[in-house]
Amino acid sequence: MADSAYARAGVDTGQAGRGVAALVEVLRTIDIGRPSRAVLGSGHYANVLRLAGDTGLALSTDGVGTKLIVAEQLGRYDTVGIDCIAMNVNDVICVGADPIAVLDYVAVEEADPELLAAVGRGLKAGAQEAGVEIPGGELAVVPELIRGHPSPGGIDLVGMCVGLVEIPRMVTGAAARPGDAIVGLPSSGVHSNGFTLARSALDDLSEQPGELGGRTVGEALLEPTVIYVRTTRALRDSGLEVRGLAHITGEGLLNLLRLEAQVGYRIDSPLPVPPIFGLIAARSGAGVAEMHEVFNMGCGFCVIVPDEQAAEAVALLAEHHPGAAVIGSVTDGAGVVELPGQGLEGRAETGFSAPSST
Repeated sequence: MADSAYARAGVDTGQAGRGVAALVEVLRTIDIGRPSRAVLGSGHYANVLRLAGDTGLALSTDGVGTKLIVAEQLGRYDTVGIDCIAMNVNDVICVGADPIAVLDYVAVEEADPELLAAVGRGLKAGAQEAGVEIPGGELAVVPELIRGHPSPGGIDLVGMCVGLVEIPRMVTGAAARPGDAIVGLPSSGVHSNGFTLARSALDDLSEQPGELGGRTVGEALLEPTVIYVRTTRALRDSGLEVRGLAHITGEGLLNLLRLEAQVGYRIDSPLPVPPIFGLIAARSGAGVAEMHEVFNMGCGFCVIVPDEQAAEAVALLAEHHPGAAVIGSVTDGAGVVELPGQGLEGRAETGFSAPSST
């Protein structure tokens, strides 16, 4: 995506991928004198460490990213804590784990009590929605490192989540089979990915475009990330066979390829696309392929179940997330995400493009 709208805004995803690969290559050489406790390889949403017996400790970490710049510009910090919780717990549940705690790291330009109390209110709201504790954290005052928009309101916010899972009951996606149903759960909008592109396209936060139904651009961009924990807890208790769970974040529906099964995914009936994405596309010049590589495009989470259980799964999921629907099916086209309505095929290495003719 070197010539993409995202790259012009400042994010080269190809370079980022190479950077991650270089980092992981070094970390793989860690030697602590005993076999690793890690059950999964790199690349899944979370990893699981084997404790005693079949008990596994699921671990993941994530941050809010440059959505925080929108909060700084508006002077509104009371929802970004929800995003921090959501980005972490939504990853941990993708391995079938039950999140139990989140730790937060807050770096600020200035330790403003009002700012930090507002961040705390969001963290509290997110933790209560997810049913997790926040037993500790870290505050760093680093004015030479963090500069606000405007100063001195600069902040970075990162979390780390732990959860528990019985290793035989882990959900890795390896059980997904061609013909299985993919159920999509609606997002609330941009969530917490792609904000460098979104902010470059929508730089007047006070604007009220007609497409947003009276909301300002700033209000739409700050809409908190949906927390999907209650959904997966309900699934676990329902007796339905859950074969895959995918948090749809940066890279959009290509995230389905993080699941372990050697299968493909065909999205015939995508969820409605919130109008904020149309605005971003129109004003940034990003094409349909790039939009689907950067954003969730209205689908924040996917659940894979056997086709014969799809109707029951949709009914259960819609109780928590109205608008949940079957959006497609698992195919035998290993490593490919098809979006026929958009005329796109996607692969992890190359992103989305028009299908090659045969």
